[in-house]
Amino acid sequence: MSKTNPLIQLHFISKCSLSSIGRLKAFISSIFKKEGKSLESLSIIFCNDSYLLELNREFLSHDFYTDILSFKLSSSGKPLVVEIYISVERVRDNAKNLNSTFKSEIHRVIFHGILHFCGYKDKSPSDIIKMRAAEDKLLKRYKISFTTT
Repeated sequence: MSKTNPLIQLHFISKCSLSSIGRLKAFISSIFKKEGKSLESLSIIFCNDSYLLELNREFLSHDFYTDILSFKLSSSGKPLVVEIYISVERVRDNAKNLNSTFKSEIHRVIFHGILHFCGYKDKSPSDIIKMRAAEDKLLKRYKISFTTT
């Protein structure tokens, strides 16, 4: 059973322009509900490359830059308590390299992190295809809901 009003917080260690934060939070909540996942709380922390690199080294023993790290803090069988860390710098670079907008790419990365907590994986080629399709579907749904309300 999904919790009716999960706590969704956005923290800005690095500057990141997001519009309609209330609408984004509601959409995020709807993703968990649609996927049948009970969410207690979600924190999304927008940071820079060096901050995320330190977390990657400390918690995953990876010595490379990434755009996102996600951590499940709750026990199995309990409502999800999760944190998502996003490097604004990496997302900005990725948007340029992918010939995309920062707005589209930041939302893709947010949705990517959420999808991990809904059971999606991205280790194998087939998993990556499924993840990308789910991201695209969410981006399309979010854009539609954003422009029609």
